[in-house]
Amino acid sequence: MSERISDDGNVGKEEAVAATLPDKISSAHSSKRTLAYVAHKVGVPPKQSIFQEFTAAVKETFFADQPLRSFKDQSSARKFVLGIEALFPITRWSRDYSFAKLRGDVIAGLTIASLCIPQDIGYAKLAGLPVQYGLYSSFVPPLIYAFMGSSRDIAIGPVAVVSLLLGTMLQNEINSTDLVPYRRLAFTATFFAGLTQLGLGFFRLGFLIDFLSHAAIIGFMAGAAITISLQQLKGLLGIKVFTKKSDIVSVSRSVFSAAHHGWNWQTILIGVSFLAFLIIAKYIGKIKNKKYFWVTAIAPLISVILSTFFVFITRADKQGVAIVNHIRKGVNPSSAHEIYFSGDLLGKGFKIGVVAGMVALTEAIAIGRTFAAMKDYQIDGNKEMVAMGTMNIIGSMTSCYVATGSFSRSAVNYMAGCQTAVSNIVMSIVVLLTLSFITPLFKYTPNAILASIIINAVLGLIDIDAMKLIWKIDKLDFVACMGAFFGVVFISVEIGLLIAVSISFAKILLQVTRPRTALLGRIPRTKVYRNVQQYPAAIQIPGVLIVRVDSAIYFSNANYVKERILRWVTDEEVQLKEKCLPKIDYLIVEMSPVIDIDTSGIHALEELYKSLQKRDIQLALANPGTVVIDKMHASDFPDLIGKEKIFLSVADAILTLSPNNEI
Repeated sequence: MSERISDDGNVGKEEAVAATLPDKISSAHSSKRTLAYVAHKVGVPPKQSIFQEFTAAVKETFFADQPLRSFKDQSSARKFVLGIEALFPITRWSRDYSFAKLRGDVIAGLTIASLCIPQDIGYAKLAGLPVQYGLYSSFVPPLIYAFMGSSRDIAIGPVAVVSLLLGTMLQNEINSTDLVPYRRLAFTATFFAGLTQLGLGFFRLGFLIDFLSHAAIIGFMAGAAITISLQQLKGLLGIKVFTKKSDIVSVSRSVFSAAHHGWNWQTILIGVSFLAFLIIAKYIGKIKNKKYFWVTAIAPLISVILSTFFVFITRADKQGVAIVNHIRKGVNPSSAHEIYFSGDLLGKGFKIGVVAGMVALTEAIAIGRTFAAMKDYQIDGNKEMVAMGTMNIIGSMTSCYVATGSFSRSAVNYMAGCQTAVSNIVMSIVVLLTLSFITPLFKYTPNAILASIIINAVLGLIDIDAMKLIWKIDKLDFVACMGAFFGVVFISVEIGLLIAVSISFAKILLQVTRPRTALLGRIPRTKVYRNVQQYPAAIQIPGVLIVRVDSAIYFSNANYVKERILRWVTDEEVQLKEKCLPKIDYLIVEMSPVIDIDTSGIHALEELYKSLQKRDIQLALANPGTVVIDKMHASDFPDLIGKEKIFLSVADAILTLSPNNEI
């Protein structure tokens, strides 16, 4: 007995009931069933206009993540409210805000503020900017995001990878010692980073960031962590003359060339001691007992306070220990007039901004989705892009550089019990108070402690377990991972990112141009047909070859699909001849995985039909989908092979073409 399958491949209720009947049925009943199957034909969907097809495709591509609730049949006032809620999610969830949530957000905000302040100072130096700009970037952007973002857990501010990328690309264009043009180019890049993010969200182009595979991101992050750590050796060892390149060869040469006269033992003592303290604190907070997460969060601030006090009372700065020196006091000054909107640096700022904006966006979306899944709520990727873009555009006008979601701070925010984005507001207020009153106290903070904090923070970006899993699952993914890793470590951050994107695209092209095909056989005592390699017990039907195509058939792979099927036929004929078995009379192509086909695909099927005719083999198709059968009828392909050669399922085809093999 065979199954009747609908256009979308689902088994009907009648057949589900029929499948429970005994295998041995009288020949009379079998004859009636055969007549029933002959009566069935593959349906042809109603013809849609070009405009309807285009509209449906655009809606699915750009608006698939839209909520079911729409603006239709709503009053003007209600539409306005819905529009405000869509743009500012805080207006929706604030209606249910409570004191209990506020308590959790305040605790979380204070906790991440204690972590972000020392990190921001270090990340600003990583970007080649004066340290106050790191604090500026944790004041304005988090406030904007709190009103526009949809994630409850993400903590906004500068991050190590983006700071390194931005600093490296800026220094390739202009010397960081030329502070004013360097700073202006940084603001210009931040403006275009925000504009890129806003544009992607506004035009619903968020799917573009998915082209950077998870494996490539893992490799890129690990490589960036190694590069960042190596660059911090300048501050950790007290080296005064250091390379501006980021590759491991240049950094190693710079470190060892300064070994005899450029290292400072007091600096090494401070840096290594507090690095050990930070690593132990991380172990206590994350591995030993997660209830002590606050130890990890507060350790960097404690390190800054203790090391600053130690340097002040011993005046170690006079012994060669490099210190932060003056940090500008006060809130963010306006920088709107410093953005380049003309001249040679405009194009450079645009290029740097697009790259930095995409990397920042990828990291933020990944973090937001991770914590949303942990708390079982949804975030709108395109709204996140609009929020990120807006905060960076406004940030570029208020002396901020590119900000995004920080994984370390978001993890602390989550474990501290944050309830909403109000934790970002609390963090911003603490940073504001720091800028207004406390920054002079950081004057004697040693650079070595900032290097220790950064090294400790980025070590978490090296995910060995994820790399092992990638190796086990997909070797090509592992190549992408390692390509990104070695590109960052041995060449530069930009080249590593380019390699990651290139390998990701190459993988897509390989899968599109070389789709999988499989030889099918029947599972004993069933009407189920499966891959004979996966199910060795599957029985191949005498005189019939069944091949499944596991991909859409487009111009990029149509010729390969045709040739691969013919190779299946040739190989099978050779084996049958060697075993003195009957030749192939029918080739059945199982098309349920073929979601689409174009003109080249249909032309390839026509050529396949003609080649089979020369071998005296009949072609039959099983379960073509809605789009495929519609295009086939438009091309008159069913008339070529015979409409009776298109079946609802492989079981139907076998029942008709080779009835003696029915169970």
